[in-house]
Amino acid sequence: CGVLVAKGSAPSRSTMGVALGLMAAAEQVTAAEAGLQGALHPSTGDWSLEAAAAHLGTSQDALKLFISIVLGYPFALFHRQFLYGKQPHMIHLYNTALGLWMAYFNFGFQMFHSLACVLFQFLVLRLIGRTITGVATTFIFQMIYLLAGYYYTATDQYDIKWTMPHCVLTLKLIGLSLDYYDGGKDKAQLSKEQELHMLPKELSLAEVSGFAYFYGAFLVGPQFAMSSYLQMAKGELTDQPGHRPNSVTPALKRLLLGMFYVMVYMLGKPYFPDDYFLTSEFANRSLGYRCLFICLWGKVTLIKYVTCWLVAEGVCILTTLGYNGTDDRGEPQWDACTNIKVFLFETTPYFKGTIAAFNIQTNLWAARHIFKRLKFLGSKMVSQGLTLLFLAIWHGLHSGYFMCFFMEFVIVYHENQVLQLIEDSPLLNRLTSRPELTPVLYVLQQSFHWLFMGYALVPFCLFAWDKWVQVYKSVYFVGHVIFFSQILLMPSYRKLLVPKKHLKHQ
Repeated sequence: CGVLVAKGSAPSRSTMGVALGLMAAAEQVTAAEAGLQGALHPSTGDWSLEAAAAHLGTSQDALKLFISIVLGYPFALFHRQFLYGKQPHMIHLYNTALGLWMAYFNFGFQMFHSLACVLFQFLVLRLIGRTITGVATTFIFQMIYLLAGYYYTATDQYDIKWTMPHCVLTLKLIGLSLDYYDGGKDKAQLSKEQELHMLPKELSLAEVSGFAYFYGAFLVGPQFAMSSYLQMAKGELTDQPGHRPNSVTPALKRLLLGMFYVMVYMLGKPYFPDDYFLTSEFANRSLGYRCLFICLWGKVTLIKYVTCWLVAEGVCILTTLGYNGTDDRGEPQWDACTNIKVFLFETTPYFKGTIAAFNIQTNLWAARHIFKRLKFLGSKMVSQGLTLLFLAIWHGLHSGYFMCFFMEFVIVYHENQVLQLIEDSPLLNRLTSRPELTPVLYVLQQSFHWLFMGYALVPFCLFAWDKWVQVYKSVYFVGHVIFFSQILLMPSYRKLLVPKKHLKHQ
């Protein structure tokens, strides 16, 4: 690929060919998986996993995934006890080996997909270097490979397969390419954030693979920068330099909180299954019941993400990757890899609050590498729209993802309009500031908030057009009607409720 680009060939065409060629090779390798995996995994082990999964009311793949995430704790404790302060290359090899084992344990020989992309990325960094061509080659290749994976493995339901960790890996490798590119720029051209994460030195294969396969974040995230990973490998991320970090207690707190959410999810999910939406029983219920079910279903469904992120965050904390300096009182902070702000997630009545509390590191990645780099467009709204479009494509090819992120854009836009109206209107400002109305307004706002969080989540979880449209029809597209009508009526509300002097000033 480097030779083709050097000769002036179009990177998109050559990169697409390489991506699809590797995809085809991976599918051929996978054909031999069943026989070899049967020899390497005794049938008794499979039966025990199947029995445990059946007893817990989940799938064997989901159980394997959760076991892998939890196993990160003994792996991280070994790192803390025996590898902390050792040579970085030992840590890189340790992380790579465990990440590859996790990939094989969960996906068998389909681990080849991640391995091919990591090796390709290393070659791009070495052969093409710190150039815009290198960034473009990375973006095109990694996204085509991921989307091809989505296409060839697509079903009409949520499956745990190799594309799940691969979407996490794709963002890692694209971000790595951009930070490497920034390392070749003059510091005067960089923002403070870019300067913090730029990579001025050449990277070894051990560093790239250790970063990509770090076991604490390989399967479900969180995202983190290569600069932070290298600091962790060198022992620079610690609350007491020269000694082992005090990371055990904060890590166990996240683990216990994650386990609490596991129990909540296991108790609640049987009452709110996804396929109930498509039954005649749901269709024959009252409109109020259907809306209430969507509200509660959405809340319960998001808990599975909260669980995985909390448990994974604890592993990152144990290895010190979660260290984030000290606060104003000099107390160590372990939130560098926080992917969910639990208190904000549970208490905020705002859609923006939930977005700010949920999948934090992916949102920060998108803000740093997509949104802020689109500054040249001169429009925050356009940049936000393109960022959400990228995230929708990154999640998959199903129409449900695009509808979900479209609704997020519309809902947040409407919420900003309403908050601005309340701020500009003396009448609404007085009403919402009255202490006796605060509890009532909070309950109403929270109910509205979670109803339409669930409403926007329906297409995300049901994927296919015919399925999520069927659910939206059953509630008469109530979310679309409310938000679009209120956006259209907002100028009239402002004329009625905002003083003319204020409108003229605006």
